[in-house]
Amino acid sequence: MRQVRRGGRGGYGSPGGSGPSAPPHRIPPQPSYVDGGDQGYDSGYNTGQVYGRRAGGPGGPDDGHAYGSRPAPNWGRRIKLTAITLVTILLVTTVVTYFWADSQLNREVDLSKVIDRPEPGEGTTYLIVGSDSREGMSDEQKKRLHTGSAAGKRTDSMMLLHVGSNGDTLISLPRDSAVTIPQFRGSESGRLRGPLGTNKLNAAYAYDGPELLVRTVEYNTGLRIDHYVEIGFAGFANIVDALGGVEITIEKGFKDKYSGADFQAGKQTLDGQQALAFVRTRYAFAASDLQRTKNQQKFLSALANQAATPSTIMNPFKLYPTLNAGLDSLIVDKDMSLWDLAAMFWAMKNVSGGDGTSMNMPIAGSSGGNLIWDKAKVRKLMDELRNDQKVTVTGD
Repeated sequence: MRQVRRGGRGGYGSPGGSGPSAPPHRIPPQPSYVDGGDQGYDSGYNTGQVYGRRAGGPGGPDDGHAYGSRPAPNWGRRIKLTAITLVTILLVTTVVTYFWADSQLNREVDLSKVIDRPEPGEGTTYLIVGSDSREGMSDEQKKRLHTGSAAGKRTDSMMLLHVGSNGDTLISLPRDSAVTIPQFRGSESGRLRGPLGTNKLNAAYAYDGPELLVRTVEYNTGLRIDHYVEIGFAGFANIVDALGGVEITIEKGFKDKYSGADFQAGKQTLDGQQALAFVRTRYAFAASDLQRTKNQQKFLSALANQAATPSTIMNPFKLYPTLNAGLDSLIVDKDMSLWDLAAMFWAMKNVSGGDGTSMNMPIAGSSGGNLIWDKAKVRKLMDELRNDQKVTVTGD
């Protein structure tokens, strides 16, 4: 095969070659990039700039941060925003919880049905009632809690709590107190009835419920009741269990087959069943109902003190079960707000902490198994409460 030489002497297209000369190769004119030439053309020439970084990267005149990277976090601002968010959530949760709980209160007692009421005094006075209602309890619960199976409900305990500027005062009203049950307006019929004469205080509740009990207490004390609070056996036990038990110190051990009480002396935590036995026991004591009322005061104050602690209020796993247990079982008057109820518990906490006074209604003696109030002391005590003065009267 014939070899063709290129570009050399005598080669194809060369001056001495045998083939025709090739036309000269022409390079098309290139655009100018000077003085306003085409600015969109990328020659690919690296000017020394590292792509992805700011001019003046490492070693350059700039600070060397990566192009598009976030600045250093402002921890002060983050902490502030987090705190504001948490406070907002807490406030919203608190407000929602308050209105929810307030709407769940069982406002069943109408104090407007009470006639011939005393004039309002200074401070706020609550009538706190523990009933022996077994409503909603199963036979197993009745057996476990030693409540028996009596129909209806009666008052098992009654207390006056006065909240004022000169200290809070908790006064037990023995259920066997001999009092006058005056004329009253029937809670159902609306008709005037009575008077029913002298009887035990708890008979007023048995005759016509909370309204007649309030009427009787006001008539015999001259003190106006601002709010009414009632709780039954099962509700009481449920609240104690929701709190995880209540710690209390028992000075002297005692047993009682009727209430199921069996306690040793010393500090201990009572569950709902034990707490109910503790506050119901009367036959184990020589002072009977008077000692029982003291135990009731002591335990309720301890319960209120534990319910108001940060470990309960700030712990939703304890707070909400306690609220549910209380809201399901408490019966209050139509004007009672959740704020009023909280104020009541706080005052009982103060009494437990030594910032208030707890006592029995002053007793002068007994007659036929009924306790007779000391009229002179009772009159002075009620005057002090009505005028929100420091209590100087003592009771058994």
